[in-house]
Amino acid sequence: MRDHGAEQAPALLLAAGRGERMRPLTDTTPKPLLPVHGQPLLAWHLQALARAGVPRVVINTAWLGEQIAQQFGSVFGLQGNTDKRKQLSILYSEEGRDFGGALETAGGIARALPLLDADVFWLAAGDVFMPGFAFDAAAVRAFRQSGALARLWLVPNPPQHPRGDFGLSESGLALNLQEADPQPRYTYSTVALLHRDLLAPPWCDIAPGNPQGVRAALAPLLRRAMDNGRVQAELHTGRWVDVGTPQRLADLNAETFSP
Repeated sequence: MRDHGAEQAPALLLAAGRGERMRPLTDTTPKPLLPVHGQPLLAWHLQALARAGVPRVVINTAWLGEQIAQQFGSVFGLQGNTDKRKQLSILYSEEGRDFGGALETAGGIARALPLLDADVFWLAAGDVFMPGFAFDAAAVRAFRQSGALARLWLVPNPPQHPRGDFGLSESGLALNLQEADPQPRYTYSTVALLHRDLLAPPWCDIAPGNPQGVRAALAPLLRRAMDNGRVQAELHTGRWVDVGTPQRLADLNAETFSP
């Protein structure tokens, strides 16, 4: 049964990528398991989700996905906390096993929808360090009431992505800006709230559950929905690192950090 009444929502963590730019580190270890300040990168998201009372998480896997399942198992709880309300149930959408590789973001989301079993869910990439982000139930409640198809958290553009991705209107809508548009762009943090209807016509033509393993990107769906005023956004100014290269990982671990 879908959980329509609860304020919180389940989450999908994207962990299926090969991590080509992180080689040779990712030749033997999936990128979400690379250590950041003493623990696997993906554990930072799991801890934040557990603190927020998120009921369950689906992790999509492909490259070395068995290592991720072995690391986290089926339940994740905060260290020293026996409160079952702060424990995450974990399921796995095994794209590598089922299709021989990752299905890209939209394809992976479509595949995971039956496991999420919810109309609204959190989305986050497993290779982003964002320790101060709160997966707030109040944001879920407001999103459910808004009629939007997505709510994106944007961040100031990092040096490796100076052009950014999307604009942000004064009314809180994400904007699909054209190349010549002078309005500022921001970078999509990879954290979002999505409604399952974004993965259905007219926005997406992948069959429910993606039984054929269609590979598809998320950005075209978001841009279509933006052009129809159906995507909200807000700016996150807290710590955010796209751990995309060995040097960025080394720099991050060299920093003094206090959770």
